[in-house]
Amino acid sequence: MLRIPFEDLYTALHRAMRQLGLAEDRAAHCARLFAETTRDGVYTHGLNRFPRFSETVRNGSVDVNAEPTKTAGLGAIERWDGHRGVGNLNAHASMERAIALARQNGIGAVALANTNHWMRGGTYGWLAADQGLFAICWTNTLANLPVWGATTPTLGNNPIVIAIPRPGGHVVLDMAMSQFSYGSLSSYSKRGQPLPVDGGFDTAGNLTKDATAIEASQRALPIGYWKGSGLSLVLDMAAAMLSGGLSTHEIPLDPLRESGISQIFIAIDPRSLARAEEINRIADGVLQSLRGATPVDPGKPIRYPGEQTLQLREENMRLGVPVDPEIWRQISDPPRA
Repeated sequence: MLRIPFEDLYTALHRAMRQLGLAEDRAAHCARLFAETTRDGVYTHGLNRFPRFSETVRNGSVDVNAEPTKTAGLGAIERWDGHRGVGNLNAHASMERAIALARQNGIGAVALANTNHWMRGGTYGWLAADQGLFAICWTNTLANLPVWGATTPTLGNNPIVIAIPRPGGHVVLDMAMSQFSYGSLSSYSKRGQPLPVDGGFDTAGNLTKDATAIEASQRALPIGYWKGSGLSLVLDMAAAMLSGGLSTHEIPLDPLRESGISQIFIAIDPRSLARAEEINRIADGVLQSLRGATPVDPGKPIRYPGEQTLQLREENMRLGVPVDPEIWRQISDPPRA
């Protein structure tokens, strides 16, 4: 891996976004979201995702000029249509709208239909937490996860994000319904490393730590076995029903044409319920209790969700952001016309 200064990464991505046809302000915003995701250590959904994003733009799955519009709403909840625009820009706008609704009503919710892959879901949890709000958001995906007891994919891995604001460091849970996202499986496969725990089944139906075998079988393991399978189902149903958009079984199976997905963004303003001092005291007490647990490995202290993100963010800003050399070459030295 190379290490590249953050601003150099952002500049290269900005230029690449402009070459894909994004208008200046949208190119700058989209590039920063990609760069910040990479900076925070979520490499599978940052720079490493850019080639796939580029292809979805080129094949028409993503409309770089489309912006979301409101289609319905009452009080604190609204429906929006993403018009198959850039996924992370649509998602960012939706969470911003949910935050605005929460400022007015204590809680705000946006159901977004007809959008595209949101890249790192945690981005929108951090967005709310940085403004002092709690957040819950999730998305459906193409069918890439077998329902429990089946061998063929009929569910999505449907990532969910839950964010807890805290002055000492936000707690941000960002997880898919599969034990390992397909981006993570691809990274392990590329490095030739085994997964730390079983992540799915091989073609013979055996649980395995072999990421390549899981990619071949398309039988990723749901978190919690049947529990993750059930959670994936209800997240898909809620997203599609509340947004009026597509559910997993209606989304194209080709990853390069995955489009028209449905998402939910919920923000909660705690100021309508209690003083900040009370909220922060509870959060600190919970994490202090967590720290008191005896670690299995004394060399690996207990962490809360999001803590490593803050550590990687500081390290990567100081040392440079790790990038895949081949992808970096493609965006930093684009072919001349």
